[in-house]
Amino acid sequence: MARSLESYGRKMEALAIDQGLDYFPVHFEQVPASFMMEVAIYGLPVRMPHWSFGVRYIHQLIQHQMGHSRLFEVVYPGNPGRAYMAQSNSIPENTLVIAHVLGHADFSKNNELFRRSQEEVGYKIVEQAAGHAKRIAAAIDQHGQEKVEQVLDAALALEAHIDAFKGLRRDPYPEYRLPPSVAAPGEFKDRFRELPGEEQPVVKDAENVRADIPPHQERDLLWFIAHYAPALEDWERDIFLAVREESFYFYPVFACQTMNEGWASYWHARLLREADFIPQSEYLDAIKTHSDVVRPHASGNQVSLSLNPYHLGFSMWEKIIETEGLERAFQIRKEEDDFGFIRNYLTPELVEELKLFQYQQKKDGSISVLETDLDALKESILNRKYNFGAPRVSAAEVGVDGTLHLVHEHQSDGRGLDLGRCEKVLEYTHRVWRRPVTLSTVDAKNAPRTVSYPAE
Repeated sequence: MARSLESYGRKMEALAIDQGLDYFPVHFEQVPASFMMEVAIYGLPVRMPHWSFGVRYIHQLIQHQMGHSRLFEVVYPGNPGRAYMAQSNSIPENTLVIAHVLGHADFSKNNELFRRSQEEVGYKIVEQAAGHAKRIAAAIDQHGQEKVEQVLDAALALEAHIDAFKGLRRDPYPEYRLPPSVAAPGEFKDRFRELPGEEQPVVKDAENVRADIPPHQERDLLWFIAHYAPALEDWERDIFLAVREESFYFYPVFACQTMNEGWASYWHARLLREADFIPQSEYLDAIKTHSDVVRPHASGNQVSLSLNPYHLGFSMWEKIIETEGLERAFQIRKEEDDFGFIRNYLTPELVEELKLFQYQQKKDGSISVLETDLDALKESILNRKYNFGAPRVSAAEVGVDGTLHLVHEHQSDGRGLDLGRCEKVLEYTHRVWRRPVTLSTVDAKNAPRTVSYPAE
């Protein structure tokens, strides 16, 4: 960093600690804008190679060239944390970035969901992802680009389908079970068996009754396929588990986006106000950047058809700290994710102030208000956050012929499926399952529909 920015950074860190923030050390690095875009698209500085990242890069590049997006920073929680700042940023902009990143660092160290995730995955995801990429490169050398890419197609198509609440490391299913009609042994059962009367039926030992696979509907498809696909090779299993580990790392980032970005935005604004070492002209430039970051997507007589999480989170944290105090905000930051945060702390007054209603843009360009009910509004905000925003699909059964039967939990999911994408994902899944794959869902008219690969 330039000398003045380094000086600002040290003073900003001291100010953050003085204000009560608690975080692991953060390594800051200024990088070219092209590198910033690459790490934002790939999700990590070094990550497994796949064509889908290139597609995302092109889309992001077009958006950037059209002026629809700008990357000020990319930050990775950990111990130490890592933060990348664009070299093209001005000193005031990167001063704000430093303060913003310190807010993120405090959040990721203290929030329970982040803490649990990092304890499971590890605090050095950048190095771990580079290790994954190295092993996949070795697999390409040994098995060829095409075979490895087919496995990556399947794993990345299912990357949202983990069960974050069952943990990264799970034991395999029990191989045997008691028959459903037989109670577990115990003192009462033993005494009952000794009573006079009819001879009790002989029950097979537990080890003679094999458990179903899966014994219950299984949402963690990456884990299930990695451990129970009939003919998966070790190097293929390694790819699935690598993708799964990275998905566990990204889950709290997704599940706490509004809280986390709002917290970081609140703290960069607060720290800048307290930073008397910043000249007035640079402070004004930094505050202009703050306004750009937390503004709604539309202004004036327009309305926004999608929420800016920075804007919503910043506004909510400001209101919480104003009405309940900073210590209460620290407690909420520790305990909640976006689901609890929005359900518990998005008030009617703030909804009215921010004009947060559900809108729909008609074909003629006019806009109508769809929903003003507060609870319905909260659920509409949160609906896209369930399961990484992907439909809920579970492994329900493995047939006697090895067919994998999947079910779409459409009743609780509240969304339909893109059948074209669904068929492609089943094709990818079939490549690694190597037996037929079916998915039970509903069509646009809510009628039962089964999609299969190969097609029946």
